[in-house]
Amino acid sequence: MESEMRGIGEMARCSGLSVSALRFYDGAGVLVPSWVDPVNGYRWYAPGQLDEARLLARLRAAGMPLADIRLVLAGWSSADTELVRRLLRTHLRRLERDLSDARTELSTVRALLDHRENPMASAHTATVRFTVPAPALAAALDAVRFAASTDPELPMLGGVLLDVEGASLHAVATDRYRMAVAHARGAADGAPRAQVIVPSPVADAMRALLDGGGSVQLTVEGGQVALDTGAHQAAGQCLDHDFPDYRRLVRLPAGTRAVVDVRAFRAAVENGPFRTAEGAEPGGGAPDLSVLRVAGDGTVAVCAEEDDDQDGVVAVNRAFLLDALDALAMGAAGARDRLVLEFGAPNAPMAIRRTDTEDAFSILMPVRLDA
Repeated sequence: MESEMRGIGEMARCSGLSVSALRFYDGAGVLVPSWVDPVNGYRWYAPGQLDEARLLARLRAAGMPLADIRLVLAGWSSADTELVRRLLRTHLRRLERDLSDARTELSTVRALLDHRENPMASAHTATVRFTVPAPALAAALDAVRFAASTDPELPMLGGVLLDVEGASLHAVATDRYRMAVAHARGAADGAPRAQVIVPSPVADAMRALLDGGGSVQLTVEGGQVALDTGAHQAAGQCLDHDFPDYRRLVRLPAGTRAVVDVRAFRAAVENGPFRTAEGAEPGGGAPDLSVLRVAGDGTVAVCAEEDDDQDGVVAVNRAFLLDALDALAMGAAGARDRLVLEFGAPNAPMAIRRTDTEDAFSILMPVRLDA
């Protein structure tokens, strides 16, 4: 029997649905396996169920409710094409109505934004000179540069935010799916606070001048930023946009902390099991996901795709996780053997921090497995 059927892993690969989604649809009675092994509970699907699974994947991608999908599948199997067509038309009208409503609400929000006073406006135009050790600024840029967005539709995220306030400089970058924050201490002269978004190419040019020691001066004035090392300079125009309030975004719920050996954990993520997400992220295509669980002894395990127990796991973009590990473990401050992972609820962001300081960390948005 098994030779003529597909196991749940093969069914997932062939249909475009994840293993967890197949389990969910089984429990919901939408796509029930043809046979379940009474010994180990493993699910087996008949050859004819592959077309139904692919249809289900497309309907879910179109946002159709499960109640309607159940009827579509019933009509599909009984060749009741009129029922199927009627359900598709109804769902399309619903989507068009929802889109119209969403456009109305977003237009209202845009109008509110146009009339809202920006309390940070003075910080965007302030003049400040910030003196900072070159290794400290280099380490801050190394810790965040990887997270800057390359999406042309979001130009305000296409660089590194430099937020100078008193003796502190925060460097921040985000592409919505991840955020990196780093801190450097120095001495400021001028306005009490200044914020500028340094375009990624300018940030890279500055970083190239920071391999030496000593102190450097960062000057923000008139919408421009300049770095002076004494021997060389790099300067450029800042992005004329507002950056999201990163201080609000980094307020994470309390969770479980686990210390990992960087080399061993990175190898487990890079070489261990992963699954492919059903949704797309920047750059197109579906990302590979690493599914992580904190064990009772405080170790972090990379879960296999066939793992039935999904309680207490967090799925994140595997490439983003590797980038964050590399950025925090290496850099101008030297290599680090250990990092701290912080897990909250399954739908809360996961944080990656250095063990020697709270001033540099990355946040990764989780990816739902039951989509």
